[in-house]
Amino acid sequence: MQEIKNQIIPGYNNKPMAVDIFYKNQKKLPVVIYHHGFNGFKDWANFDLIASQFAEAGFVFVKFNTSHNGTTPQHPEDFVDLDAFGNNNYTKELFDLDQIINWICEPTNPHEPVLDLNNIYLIGHSRGGGVVILKTAEDKRIKKLVTWASVAESKTPWGNWTKEKMEDWKQKGVAYYANSRTNQQMPLYYQLYLDHETNSERLDILKAAKTITIPWLICHGTKDDAVPVEQAYVLKEAALHAELFLVESDHVFDRKHPWEEENLPFAMQQIVDKTGMFFTKY
Repeated sequence: MQEIKNQIIPGYNNKPMAVDIFYKNQKKLPVVIYHHGFNGFKDWANFDLIASQFAEAGFVFVKFNTSHNGTTPQHPEDFVDLDAFGNNNYTKELFDLDQIINWICEPTNPHEPVLDLNNIYLIGHSRGGGVVILKTAEDKRIKKLVTWASVAESKTPWGNWTKEKMEDWKQKGVAYYANSRTNQQMPLYYQLYLDHETNSERLDILKAAKTITIPWLICHGTKDDAVPVEQAYVLKEAALHAELFLVESDHVFDRKHPWEEENLPFAMQQIVDKTGMFFTKY
């Protein structure tokens, strides 16, 4: 199996993104691109285990760190660039995802012999789910879509903040999100909200969902506290043709970081198996 780790692709404003690509067979294969969520990264909870399973199943699997997720190519699993994290937003992540797709489609891509450009699929988790929904609605190169614990509106993480907290954010220009795993106070600059307001039409996830006609699988955990399962039902209502798949698990399907076991937890394995079968079925 080919496992190329931390290849560098330019993202928003030419900020480098670390990209991984996994594949097994030297022939044209469908390409699956994974977009991580808020406060996440491509290797969270040993995501190579998931990438390897997709490669074994006959896909080229691509995962990447968005340009402003707070990691760097030198530290792909650590939030060492908090200024970038604070300046991240949905439109930057859409740009980054477009850069990855463009790279996949370049005739000069060194992996071109194995890339089936007629079959490019997206997976997105949490906020990344919202991003891949928006991208699918505006990019005809995408042929299949799977969302894992996706948000239904582009207001992560301020969607449930009080009026007082929103005003304080505006006045100070920055709010802080506590990363319980790393004990870091992650800055969120007010530009995140302004970007949403400026681009509200483009960033309307439910509006985008209603326009998607390609095969779409919505996966969600019934015990998700971060993005309640009700959001999966809202997405399903917007995209009536989409398939809904629920598992009894939390927001990350019972994983944690670091993940040091050789096997995935049962809930995550269910999601991976269902996603692989979905991509193969259609």
